[in-house]
Amino acid sequence: MSRSYDRALTVFSPDGHLFQVEYALEAVRKGTCAVGVRGKDVVVLGVEKKSVLQLQDPRTVRKVAMLDDHICLAFAGLTADGRVLIDKARIECQSHRLTVEDPVTVEYITRHIAGIQQRYTQSGGVRPFGISTLIVGFDPNDTKPHLYMTEPSGIYSAWKANAIGRSSKTVREFLEKNHKDDLSREESIKLAVKSLLEVVQTGAKNIEISVMESYGKITNLDLTQIEAIVSEIEKEKEAEAERKRSRLAATAAGQASMTSRATDSAQ
Repeated sequence: MSRSYDRALTVFSPDGHLFQVEYALEAVRKGTCAVGVRGKDVVVLGVEKKSVLQLQDPRTVRKVAMLDDHICLAFAGLTADGRVLIDKARIECQSHRLTVEDPVTVEYITRHIAGIQQRYTQSGGVRPFGISTLIVGFDPNDTKPHLYMTEPSGIYSAWKANAIGRSSKTVREFLEKNHKDDLSREESIKLAVKSLLEVVQTGAKNIEISVMESYGKITNLDLTQIEAIVSEIEKEKEAEAERKRSRLAATAAGQASMTSRATDSAQ
């Protein structure tokens, strides 16, 4: 059925689908993974970095961008689409400062980005943006962190923790099992790294972590810090595996002794 209805963006299929928007979501699912985790007074963005070619400058390959002093964005999907959308969002942030003489709130700029994405699903001669975004930050005069997600369809929503991009469903399920309210800074960072390790096989060198702790205060962790967290996580996994083996051995020994006692009593 899709063959006759996916030519034009503005035409619905009889069962209510806009196939071009769904294809844009598929482009997002093929992008590298990005994770956002909101703690008690901190918010963390973690992204999977593609391996940089030997002669390439790694500074030019970025999946995390600052929209303003207090708002940060990560995206999954088509990088060129992300660059265009980031530029539009930055212009709106500066325009808001000039017009209102106040910085934007996180929800305001999220709504603006989602509005742009939605407009590109409703006009002829254009195509939807092939990216989803995670937007984090602090509102002016507020200590509560915020985390929002937008989709190619123009939907936006607030989250405690979320993932977009490759294997995002697996990562989201991991976050649902392990996320707790009021996480500390260290716990939030560790959860973001742990969730990315579910899909990143190459370890710390392909992980990028940005931590926003208050209005305008953002820290990008360097490779040695991420490697230390990864090694700590691996030690915890080994200790947990050892505990499981001990429990299984104890259970097996208990069952063996019960079986031998039952055999002796039968004799």
